Parts: sequence; structure tokens; C-alpha cells
Amino acid sequence: MHEYRTCNCNAVNGNYCGKTVKLAGWIHRKRDHGNLLFIDLRDHFGITQCVTDVSSPIFKDIEQLRLESVVSFSGEIRFRPEDTVNPNMPTGEVELVIVEAKLLSLAATLPFSVNTESAYPEDIRLKYRFLDLRRESAHRNIALRSQVVTSLRRRMQEAGFLEVQTPILTASSPEGARDYLVPSRIHPGKFYALPQAPQMFKQLLMVAGFDRYFQIAPCFRDEDSRAERSPGEFYQLDLEMAFVTQEDVFATIEPVLHGVFAEFSSKSTISSYPFQRIPYDESLLRYGTDKPDLRNPLKIVDLTELFKKGSFDAFTSIINNEGGLVRGIKVDHVAEKSRSFFDKLNEWAQNEGMPGLGHILFKNNEFKGPIAKFLSGDQLKELSAITKLADSGGVFFICSKPKTVWRLAGIVRTKLAQELDLIDTDRFEFCWITDFPMYEFNEDTKKIEFSHNPFSMPQGGLEALNSSAPLQIKAYQYDIVCNGVELSSGAIRNHLPEVMFKAFAIAGYSKEDVEKNFAGMLNAFKYGAPPHGGCAPGIDRIVMLLANEPNIREVIAFPFNQQAQDLMMNAPAEIDPARLKELHIKTVLLSK
Repeated sequence: MHEYRTCNCNAVNGNYCGKTVKLAGWIHRKRDHGNLLFIDLRDHFGITQCVTDVSSPIFKDIEQLRLESVVSFSGEIRFRPEDTVNPNMPTGEVELVIVEAKLLSLAATLPFSVNTESAYPEDIRLKYRFLDLRRESAHRNIALRSQVVTSLRRRMQEAGFLEVQTPILTASSPEGARDYLVPSRIHPGKFYALPQAPQMFKQLLMVAGFDRYFQIAPCFRDEDSRAERSPGEFYQLDLEMAFVTQEDVFATIEPVLHGVFAEFSSKSTISSYPFQRIPYDESLLRYGTDKPDLRNPLKIVDLTELFKKGSFDAFTSIINNEGGLVRGIKVDHVAEKSRSFFDKLNEWAQNEGMPGLGHILFKNNEFKGPIAKFLSGDQLKELSAITKLADSGGVFFICSKPKTVWRLAGIVRTKLAQELDLIDTDRFEFCWITDFPMYEFNEDTKKIEFSHNPFSMPQGGLEALNSSAPLQIKAYQYDIVCNGVELSSGAIRNHLPEVMFKAFAIAGYSKEDVEKNFAGMLNAFKYGAPPHGGCAPGIDRIVMLLANEPNIREVIAFPFNQQAQDLMMNAPAEIDPARLKELHIKTVLLSK
């Protein structure tokens, strides 16, 4: 018989009755019934109930073992008494009668319970992450992640993609986020950078003649944490394709994502492909975000012209004096709500920085609300026509400057859907956001900058760069969004040196800057580069959605906390001065 175990804890069932087996694992629970001691033994695969009675010579030894101690039990499998069968466990009809027990590792007193899903502060969970991962939900999430990665890899290979690993130590690149820098010992004063993404390398693979590339790529960005973004490092399904249009990329990745979500999701509805395409400008107007949650049925409409010549001074003054815009959101059946409902919404809006949340209600062929009296009969009819307002419905209004009105309308849309329980949580709704602006104006620096990926091909190519106002130029850039979460950015790439020089010049980069920072890719383009494009769906975000977790750290085995610290390994940490000297580095801490 094997030294530790002959089968796993989830394997034993009625077919094993009368057989002697050996199981090994952690003591999950103990239940002392006086003359009987029940132990739930847990391993990676499941749980088996084990039992011993007071007449056994090993009873007292087992009784003294702490939870989470590692043991090996051997004995005979028997059926449980009928009234103790647990139909919710694969092993729930049987138990192991302990004949021999071997302590493999004694556990110290636990900092928190492992056998419950009780909430504990995140800092203690991350400090003892190896214990936290023993808990059922955390353990299940990491197993799910492994299965998802395996499925993605298989689907990509079946679609004709070649898996290639690109360098981890590379050169710093201005891609939007801060790099993590690695000092070079043999080149004093010089630094490598960890890749924010394999962007240039995967494009170089296309130039090298590979037709379809992918990898499960680690990416490193020195940026702040968010619920759907982990600081430090993350993984993405990185892919690139040669001789493709934007639609070719969409048609290739859609079956992969749909297939993975169908394979691992318990939700009843998943968007069929082709997924909906929504231009960036339309997304901001209709949904108030470039990451729309299409499970929310509410849409935003432009009502600026309706109020422009009206008598509601609170709106007309912003429109005429500040170039403001008015957005409206029509909601069915909201006129039936109590006054306290609207008062609470108004208070919420004020806490969000708005003066309030005005509305007009339509019930029994009568318009009511604080704004209705400021509109003429014709204006109210026009409002009904634009919004398709029906009896018992209402319209909520947002008025602000152009740069903020879409964002405010977006959060109002989300709030209304949440308060009225309009979001169908039993669905995965995918869409592509397309036609991103190539450039944006930075209000702080007063300069034009790339708005998305600097390596994207502008729509219209070199002619558009030469003849169009920069802020009017669109790019072949796209995001894929699911339930309000951005899974991926992508683009058709700029593969022409002359277009690259001009695109960067508009953003303030000289020809010398481009040649210095992107020498490898620029040089490659001079020797014949095919049109190419791709995207990189985030593994962490995919698993977060499939696991129905609100925080991305719940699906990462050993995540940083929100301050980009590893509390378990005490990273980042100070380095020995001798090591710094070897690297030709001196640290100078600036006063805050």
C-alpha cells in the first residue's frame, strides 16, 4: 500500500464498501460526539468523512489534533447510517473507519477559519494567502482559472495560432502606464523594463512571416489598483494576425470567447456572435461610457435642442453660456414610485457632484414633476416622441459641460437600473466598441496625445494625418466589453514607417524620438511588413466574470493588495546596500 494514500478524498463511494483504503489530507472539521469522533478529511479533490470510536487505541491521539493538521488515515469504507447520508457530497453515502492514523504535519493555531466562507479583512487573507486558498471558493477560483487557460490555449491552437513566448526583460516603452524597471549589473546606469504588453514583439513576429501568433502573456504595469485591475502584473490572451482587417480579428476571437464562456458559465444566456458593434461616440452618447453594460436596458438620448430655447433657466444658461449639453433617460413605470424614491435619487445625485436629478413623469395623460411646468405643450409632445415616453413612465435629465455630461449620464443610467432592478444578472452580453479617436487633448499639459494605442493605423492612413484635424481622426482601434467590463483592447496596426513618423509627430514626438524609442520595430517595417492586427483579452477579467467575483484579486493565486504590496512575501522590500552597490544604484528618498 502507498505510503500516504491509495485514492483521493472525493473518489470513495458505495463501490468501495468493504475495501481498505488510505486517504491523506487536511483535517477540515472535527465533531466529537463523546464516544464517537468524526473527522472531515479534505484534499484538493474533495472531502471524506472519517470516524473512530472511544474504544480505538488511536482515539485520544486523533482527538488532540488541531484543524488543518495533515494526516494519513487508513481503514475500511462502510455505508453511513441512512439518517446521516449527505446527498450534497460525492462521498456522502460512505465513511472511512479509521484503523491507522499517521500525523504528517501538525498545524499551529489558525489566524482565521479555513472551513467557512466567513468574511475576513483582506490584509490578513493576503498575508496568509496559502491558508486562504484552502477555502472552497478561493480554491475553486484558481482551479477554474487553470481550466479556462487550458481551454483558451486549445481553442487558439485549433484556430491555427502558433504559441510563441516573447521576452520578459526588454526596453522601456511609452505605452501609457509606468514601466517596472530592472537595473543592469553588467551595463551600469542602464535599465531593462518588464513588458507592459508584448506589443512590439508580436508585431515583429508578423514582420518575420508568422501568420497567427498567441501566448498567455504576463504583463507588468506600475499603476493603481481597481476592482477589475490588479496592480503589478496580469495575464492576457495575447494574439496577432497577418493580412487581416478589423472584421477578420473580430470573426476569429468571437468564437473563442463565446466558447469559453459557454463551457464554464452557469448563466442561461451568452451573446451569440457576431457581437454587437458600437462606435465610440455612440457608446458615450447612448450609454455614458465606452464600457457599456448591455444588460441594462436604459439608453441615453440627446435633448439639448429641446431645452435650448426653453424657459428652464437652470439648463438654458448652461447650454448658452457654457456650451452645455442635456441628456435624458427614459424609464418605464417609474411614475408609480413614491416621492421618497425621487428624493433619495436627488440626494444621491448631489453627493455625486450634480445639482440634483430633475425629472418629468407622465401618468394618466398628464405631465408632472419639477421641470414639466417650464416646457410648453409642444415641447412636452416632442419630449415624448424623442424618448418614446409611455403612460406611467418618466424621463430623468442631466445637464453639464460636454466633457462631463456623458460620464454623469452614464452613472445615472447605472444607478437607475440598479434601483429599479433592471439588470438581468443571468446573462453575458458582449459588444465591440469601435472607431476610437486617434488623439485626445490633455487639459493638464495642453498637448495632443495618443488616446489609445500609439501603434494603431489611423482610418484614412497618411492622408487623414496630413489633412484632418487631429481630434477628428479615428483609428482602427477597438475594445471588447462584457457586462460593463473591458476584456481587451486591440487594433489594426500601423505597419508603414511614413505613417508612423507622422502619427507620432502629431503627438509631439520628433523623428529622432521615434527612431530612438522604437528602433527595433521601425527598422523591421523598412524591410516589408504585412498589414496586421490583434487584441489581448485579459485572463484575470475573464475568470473574474465566470467566477462571478466582484474583485479581480479573488481569481489570482497570489495577488498584490491595493497598495501593490505582497504581504505574504513582504514585497517590495529594501535591498542590501552591497547589492545596490553591485548594481551601481543609490536610493534617495524624497520627502513627501
